[in-house]
Amino acid sequence: MTAGEKAKAKTEQAEGKAKEAVGSAIGNDRMAAEGQAENSMADAREAKEKAKDAFRH
Repeated sequence: MTAGEKAKAKTEQAEGKAKEAVGSAIGNDRMAAEGQAENSMADAREAKEKAKDAFRH
């Protein structure tokens, strides 16, 4: 996993978790769902990069 892609995935995960937490705290279900979706996409990006690394070595 390249450092840039890893950082991007971690940033997206943090943003998604924050958005989900804020949405839940204020009772905004749509915002919480969007945050959860962003977090899931970042998790998928990270998994894809880890798989690519596994095949490189």
